[in-house]
Amino acid sequence: GGHRAPRPCGLAGCLCRVSANSELRCWVRLWALTHCELCGLVPAEVASLKVSKPAPYWEGTAVINGEFKELKLTDYEGKYLVFFFYPLDFTFVCPTEIIAFSDRIEEFRAINTEVVACSVDSKFTHLAWINTPRKQGGLGPMKIPLLSDLTHQISKDYGVYLEDQGHTLRGLFIIDNKRILRQITMNDLPVGRSVDETLRLVQAFQYTDKHGEVCPAGWKPGSETIIPDPAGKLKYFDKLN
Repeated sequence: GGHRAPRPCGLAGCLCRVSANSELRCWVRLWALTHCELCGLVPAEVASLKVSKPAPYWEGTAVINGEFKELKLTDYEGKYLVFFFYPLDFTFVCPTEIIAFSDRIEEFRAINTEVVACSVDSKFTHLAWINTPRKQGGLGPMKIPLLSDLTHQISKDYGVYLEDQGHTLRGLFIIDNKRILRQITMNDLPVGRSVDETLRLVQAFQYTDKHGEVCPAGWKPGSETIIPDPAGKLKYFDKLN
């Protein structure tokens, strides 16, 4: 019949109901994860990625200030984190996004927020791209870490990995100071993301954290907010109209 919306793949989790035979469980899980796309289902790992729930843990090697360093999600405890994926190094849209975030990192740090970029490229490719001048399509010196996900595990945990292409979509995740996912943006490959909008969203979430009020469409710092009760709502709409 009509279009069926993707739903969590129960097959991927059915190994819990299979006998103690570990080999059988592995085969069930492998079959589920490789066939779920054909039957319109979503792997359980992707289905479990939800706004308002804890962000998947990650760790790996990143290029930071021209050096290889180990980096992990818990390094950002107590801070907001903008964690974004891009398809590949030495491409076309990707450098425009990474440079834009790097050049404006101080605006994020002013509100206790860090930014990390991630792709499936190796740490060596990251470094080579950083060492390539911007006029030649390189990144030049970076103020944000470039994380290597050579095993693709982080990309899969965050639901952005394209199995048929071997790289990721343009996924962006805002993770708060308690490691909770507050926002997910997923762009198809041809279109880059907005630093202005990302910054605005972080500011809005931080405002609601602090004040308990909610932010209407297009809210920016200094704009009116809404007290989330019937009287507060009427006060806002009376002023607006």
